[in-house]
Amino acid sequence: MQVEFYTKWEKDSNLITTRLSGAITEADAIAWEKDLTQVLQALPEGTKFKIFVNFFELNPSSVSAHKAYRNVMPLLLSEYGWRIGYLDLFEEANGLKITSNKDIQCYAAVHCHHDSYKIQEYEKRFGKDNEHFYDDPIVSEEWIRNFQMLDPVR
Repeated sequence: MQVEFYTKWEKDSNLITTRLSGAITEADAIAWEKDLTQVLQALPEGTKFKIFVNFFELNPSSVSAHKAYRNVMPLLLSEYGWRIGYLDLFEEANGLKITSNKDIQCYAAVHCHHDSYKIQEYEKRFGKDNEHFYDDPIVSEEWIRNFQMLDPVR
């Protein structure tokens, strides 16, 4: 399976799409994190965004590759007012500080992964109005693109 990673910002739809897939190495995970960080840091002050985290067909090639990507989304999004639902699984995440860098805030997220059992369990336990967990990238993208922020002041 070919490695693929990118992050893109669509200003008109307030959507960030980030993709990491294939038999990634630690270097791939680090490069993806760098791209994602750059996109987030380039957002204008006061931006409100939604995010599609697409890990469909992600298969880290080593333990070090897994460790290199697994904390990226929770830590980065915590800097933009967002706490990922599945962090409730980890006691060590209880002290994670949620901040707002440049008054930029995430207001919705969808997480996609091919492990149907795990992702369905996450959806059942942690899914909510503005955060979902799906095992289908098409369903994921459709949901996040159609999600409208009801209250602009989160």
